[in-house]
Amino acid sequence: MNFENKILEIENFTLTSSRDVDGILEQLRRFESEHLLVHISSFMHNTVLVQTLKNELHKIFSHAKIVLLKHEDKTKTVVTLYGIKKEVDTQNIQSEILQELYLQSVKKDASLSEYRNKLLNRYFTDHLTNLPNLYKLRSDLQERKDFAFVLFNIDNFQTINNFYGYIVGDFVLEQVAKFLQENISKEYIYKLSGDEFAYVIDKEVGFYELKDMLEELHEKVKNIVVNYQGISIYIDLTMASSINKENKNIFSNVSMALKYAKEKGVKYWIYEDRMNFENSYERNIKLSGIVREAVGALSLVPYFQAIVDVKTFEIKKYECLARLIDQNGKILSPTLFIPIAKKIKVYNTVTKTIIEKSFAAFEDSEYEFSINLSIEDIMSSEIFHFILEKLKNSKASHRVIFELLESDAIVDYKKVDRFISEAKRYGAKIAIDDFGSGYSNFSYLARVNVDIIKIDGSLIQNIDVDKNTLIVVETIVAFAKKLGIKTVAEYVHSSVIMDVVKGLGIDYAQGFYIDEPSIAPKRIL
Repeated sequence: MNFENKILEIENFTLTSSRDVDGILEQLRRFESEHLLVHISSFMHNTVLVQTLKNELHKIFSHAKIVLLKHEDKTKTVVTLYGIKKEVDTQNIQSEILQELYLQSVKKDASLSEYRNKLLNRYFTDHLTNLPNLYKLRSDLQERKDFAFVLFNIDNFQTINNFYGYIVGDFVLEQVAKFLQENISKEYIYKLSGDEFAYVIDKEVGFYELKDMLEELHEKVKNIVVNYQGISIYIDLTMASSINKENKNIFSNVSMALKYAKEKGVKYWIYEDRMNFENSYERNIKLSGIVREAVGALSLVPYFQAIVDVKTFEIKKYECLARLIDQNGKILSPTLFIPIAKKIKVYNTVTKTIIEKSFAAFEDSEYEFSINLSIEDIMSSEIFHFILEKLKNSKASHRVIFELLESDAIVDYKKVDRFISEAKRYGAKIAIDDFGSGYSNFSYLARVNVDIIKIDGSLIQNIDVDKNTLIVVETIVAFAKKLGIKTVAEYVHSSVIMDVVKGLGIDYAQGFYIDEPSIAPKRIL
């Protein structure tokens, strides 16, 4: 902002003693103007300093009007010169200067107002797309009573960013913004955070009318293609909206509907009050707090389930199963707390705690014990080095079995091979858990150097009545024997199943017929 006034010049000079007079007068001599008004402001007017100033100023500016003013600062005297560069009557010079000061003030106010409006506009505008942003949307919705709100989300936008880079990602956002404005609305499209856009329908609509609108919107946005330097990038959008009695929770409701649509893989979803998504979210929030508190207090314990030799029915091993104890003493299974632990980024602590406590339980035992590891654990350098340190310093290293979840897809065999070779160097064994589910294939076994296959319980539990699963298990057992790999049958829940398992030549068995998981290892069967 430039507040320069070419008609009015103003200069200020401050003096604290008579010694400053000569220096100030030297500066004042350079001030050229035909029409001058001089203000001398001081606590007292009859001082040598003020009178000297007044007399010398009359000599320098004989045509100037000099006015003595009083202020409350006893230590300073201030000289202010106003020079006006236009023809004025000397008698009216004060009025003319006051008029120019007023005009200058008006210009400043106008400039400040313009600058304030620019700042507000920036606050309410997304700088990449120049669309109104979330703050503007919230402000606009507060002024509306009847409306519908549609949220758009770009599918797999993170993949686009990672593959093409952020420059292309930003270009995609700009082009999607332009597409929505050109094909849906010029004035009711908003850019929210990340890869989300919003569209406000400026009227109240019922469920079926909104559903029809979303179908029409889907037809308009289903074929977005962004061209960047000869590359065609295909964009898909997922939409969400809300039909509820109150608009105060509309943002959270629509966000929950969008998440649900993403999970279900549908093109859109409409939130309704009766869905009560918020109850599920509230449960997850509470559970997150329970998990965080339990992990912090190390209220994680291994439960132990016996694994027997099928021929002798003698306990040979135990599987260590993670359990979480909440503040009320309730035991939570890993299917409940492990996904939450991953989301709130305490999963590594869970893994390390279970490993630590499992090793402690079997440090002076003759039994082998197995600990489950996910591919995430193996890929984590933190967990990898923690396990190696534990193996280096424990007497139980030659009795531990690390069970790798076969249902996890392995994307980096080099890291898996390195983990297996390093673990075996200290005497540990490797098992494949849940074999026969997920990504099962025999080349997997040939590629990964393992000692034990745990046959998935979904195959074992109905093996006495399902001929097809029996054939699959027979094949797995025969293949394992040729490779010299031991086999374990999971989910052995009855004596009938146990007899079939024994007849197939499976080496070990575990399940509720043999032993249920408990806080202390069962020693005798």
